[in-house]
Amino acid sequence: MHQLGPASIVEVLKERISSTLDRRISFRDYMEICLYQETVGYYRKDQIKIGKQGDFYTSSSIGTVMGEMVASFIYNHLRTQSNLPPYLEIVEWGGGNGRMARQLLDEMNQAAPDIYERLTYTLIESSAYHRQLQQEVLVEHVDRIRFVDETVWLSEPPSDHVYVLANELLDAFPIHRLQYKDGAFHESFVIWQEEEPLLQEIWLPLGPGRILDYLNALEVQWQEGQISELNLEAIDWYVRLSGRMRSGCVIAIDYGDREEELYASHRHQGTLMCYRKHEAHDNPFIDPGEQDITAHVNFSLCQKAAVSAGFEPSVYQTQRQFLVEQGILEKLQNHFDPNPFSEVSKRNRSIRQLLLSDGMSELFKVFVSIKKGESA
Repeated sequence: MHQLGPASIVEVLKERISSTLDRRISFRDYMEICLYQETVGYYRKDQIKIGKQGDFYTSSSIGTVMGEMVASFIYNHLRTQSNLPPYLEIVEWGGGNGRMARQLLDEMNQAAPDIYERLTYTLIESSAYHRQLQQEVLVEHVDRIRFVDETVWLSEPPSDHVYVLANELLDAFPIHRLQYKDGAFHESFVIWQEEEPLLQEIWLPLGPGRILDYLNALEVQWQEGQISELNLEAIDWYVRLSGRMRSGCVIAIDYGDREEELYASHRHQGTLMCYRKHEAHDNPFIDPGEQDITAHVNFSLCQKAAVSAGFEPSVYQTQRQFLVEQGILEKLQNHFDPNPFSEVSKRNRSIRQLLLSDGMSELFKVFVSIKKGESA
C-alpha cells in the first residue's frame, strides 16, 4: 500500500473537499492543489525537482545548447526587421532552476551583444524556492533581469517586441479529465473517504458548458471507456498574453501533439503521467504533493487559441527540426580527444543526446506564434 504524502497536503485536500456542497472537487482542482498549493504544493516546495537529483529532466538539463538555440531564434527573428528595436523584453514563464535563462543570456551576450544590451529578461515564477535558484544562477546577468509576479506583468501596459518563452509550462497546467462512457461524456471528480484509499476518483455526467462544447466540435470516433484530457488553461493563457503584447512572439516548447493523435483510439487511457525520482506511472492519487503530474499538450488547441487571440502561427515542428534549423549541427566539433570529460566531448555528447536520445526530440514540439503590431 502506497502511503499518502505529507499530512499537510492531505489535510488541505480533505478540508477543500469537505467544504464543498457536494463533497467533491473536480480533478482539475485536485491537480491544481497538488501542484500549486501555496505551502505544500509540489512546485512550491523547497526541493530539487529537475535533473539527476530531482524527479525529471528538461531539455535545458542536457548541456547548454537548448537555450543557445532559442537565443539564436530570437536574434535571427529580430534581424529580419529593418531596424533593431530600441528595447525588447524576453519573458520566461516558469523558469524552474534558471538554466534556460542562463544559457539564453550567455549566448545572446556572446553572439548578439547589440541585442543583449537592449533587452530585459523578465522571469515570471510563482515559486519562492525557484526564484532563489534563478537569482543565484543569473548573478552575472543581474543588470538584464527582473522578477515580477504574473498579475503585475499582465497589468502593465501592452508593449512591442515581447518574446514569451514557455519551456515545459503548458503540460503542467491543471487539466479536466474526461471519459466517454455509454454514449456520453463524463468528468472526473475526487471525493474523500475515511477508509483507504482516502482519495477516490468518481465519474459524473458532463453537463452543458464550455467543456462539452469543445468535445462536441471534435471529429473523433470515441471508444467506449476512452479517457482524455482538456487543458482550458492553455486557451486562457494565450488570451491573457495577447492583451499584454502589441507585437512579438510566443515560443512554447513541450511534449504533445495534434488532436488527431492525442484522441486516437490507441490512447485509450489518455496521456496523464506522474513522475517521481525519474520513475513514471499514471496514478495521480499516489503521494499527492510529492510528484509531478502532467498531460501531453494539445497543440491543435493551442493553435486555435493563439489565432483567436490575434496571433499568427508561424512554426510548429518537432524539437529536433527546430534545433537543426537553428544551427545545432554547427555546434558539433570535429575532434579527437581521448578525454571523455573534456568540455568539447561533453558538449558533443549533449548535442547528440538532444537529437537522438529516446525519441525526446520527436515527442517534444516547438510552437511559435507571432503578433505583428504597427511598429513591429
